[in-house]
Amino acid sequence: MAKLVLEWTARVLAAAGLAVDAYVHADLAPQYDAVKATFSQGDLFRIEAAISALAALLVLVWRRLPSAVFGWLVAAGGFALIMVYRYVDVGKLGPVPDMYEPVWYTEKWVAAVAQLVAVAACLVLIPLDLLALRARRHRRSVR
Repeated sequence: MAKLVLEWTARVLAAAGLAVDAYVHADLAPQYDAVKATFSQGDLFRIEAAISALAALLVLVWRRLPSAVFGWLVAAGGFALIMVYRYVDVGKLGPVPDMYEPVWYTEKWVAAVAQLVAVAACLVLIPLDLLALRARRHRRSVR
């Protein structure tokens, strides 16, 4: 019973963090459409929002290891990009515009915290899903 409570708490926290990240990026996207490259920063924010929303849904609905790993990758990758573009002026990278923004503002904080919550929750889910996978394989082999 405690394992089930832990699992669902982690799933809800991961999904909530990813959903908040999706909302923040979708909300901010129009403000970043001005700088054009092959993709605008607004386009990249919309892609981030869609991927985060998909990850949130998968973590909740598909209780399997790949969904937890995908959620972790999306959240950790998003957090890493926030940190890089906050502290390093990478410049334009091929079709990606220069997204250096050396300031913190509320939405950036909210997205970063939401991503860290999702990262931590997925780090709880991954071993739980690995144990569940082992148990399923064991039950199959016993039959």
